[in-house]
Amino acid sequence: MQVLIVKTSSMGDVLHTLPALTDAVRALPGILFDWVVEENFAQIPTWHPAVRRVIPVAIRRWRKNLFGAAVRQERYDFKRQLQRERYDVIIDAQGLMKSAALVTRVARGEKHGLDCKSAREPFASWFYHRRHDVSKQQHAIARIRQLFAASLGYPLPATPGDYAIAGHFPPQPVGPAYLVFLHATTRPGKHWPEAHWRTLNQLAGDAGYRVTLPWGAEHERQRAQRLAEGFSAAEVLPSLTLAQVAAQLAGATAVVSVDTGLSHLAAALDRPNLTLYGPTDPGLIGGYGRHQQALRAEDGTMESLTAEHVWRTLQPMPPPREQG
Repeated sequence: MQVLIVKTSSMGDVLHTLPALTDAVRALPGILFDWVVEENFAQIPTWHPAVRRVIPVAIRRWRKNLFGAAVRQERYDFKRQLQRERYDVIIDAQGLMKSAALVTRVARGEKHGLDCKSAREPFASWFYHRRHDVSKQQHAIARIRQLFAASLGYPLPATPGDYAIAGHFPPQPVGPAYLVFLHATTRPGKHWPEAHWRTLNQLAGDAGYRVTLPWGAEHERQRAQRLAEGFSAAEVLPSLTLAQVAAQLAGATAVVSVDTGLSHLAAALDRPNLTLYGPTDPGLIGGYGRHQQALRAEDGTMESLTAEHVWRTLQPMPPPREQG
């Protein structure tokens, strides 16, 4: 069976789809998936063994100049690639008009998606042949697993979801134990104060751990440098691909993160991870998997989460000996 997945973004949403693929492979041996995903996240589906082909799309970039000549050509090329074959089933797991109208509508095959009560944007359901009722009052991963089971006709497993990508990143050579601090996020209200990060650096260093600080954009690199300044145990990483960041996370003793896509990547890689939340309720979109903890500020402000509280919550961890 050949299935097309339409789940374009964001990073967390793409990662949340992986356990549903694992369910499908176990229920329907031989099933293979093609996946339409935003170009920035195109590496992620390749890590799952059931994905045959990734079809990058650039809706975010195209919207800036939707009818320009270069974008029109890219859209034409994308459509031609998308329509190369007819699929047994197409699953739109995005539930948005942008995915339904620009991708799912033009793909060839029977189209499945959320019904108007279940989709984030109800009008998206107009573009599906089969519409499925999936309660919103459950974790995003549970919702997608239910959608896949209904679309492909197998019983929803009662077992916990399995991302099935940790094996893609084998253990690193033996080296000093380290923590990864994921300090970068998009919304100001989700940032943890730099002074708190620096205190946490001190606590980690005093306990014998190294700390690594990844970054993406230039302003994140500058923040990482400020956080690491004066701490010999803290290291600002060079510019890394998403796969290289994943390898860093896979080798970490533990991760401390704000509400960001990379936090979900740590969960998918089965690393102990403490995610800090301010105004966001982690109940339906928080870290999913073993060793995942959420620490939410009682007053909704990140400033009230002290470094000492975070460090106590992160315990216990294995001692900072050589690992690999």
